[in-house]
Amino acid sequence: MNWYLAKIVYQIICGNGQHTPQFDEQLRLINAESKEDAFQKANYLGKSEEEIFFNNNEQLVHWLFINVAELLLIGELKDGAELYSHIEEKENADAYILTTHQKASNILSDKFPETIELI
Repeated sequence: MNWYLAKIVYQIICGNGQHTPQFDEQLRLINAESKEDAFQKANYLGKSEEEIFFNNNEQLVHWLFINVAELLLIGELKDGAELYSHIEEKENADAYILTTHQKASNILSDKFPETIELI
């Protein structure tokens, strides 16, 4: 069996959808025999976790599965192993660096969740 990192993308539609389009990109670990099996498992996971519910404002919210956008084979699960890499090009380097430092400082504060629930 191999481990894969899958990026599963959902569109979040609130009410009648008259808002700035929102998308949730989730990185998920998938254990499968082959790339094809991993893609099928990630696709099934995405479809099975679509949701429709009412928010606090009594608006209908729909999490619509779009697709599996990326699927990467993980060579080996070990301490410090690289799971994902993405190169960003930003117009304002200083603002990007400042935001990165702010996110880092939030990790050890109460503003950052201590655990992530894996389903």
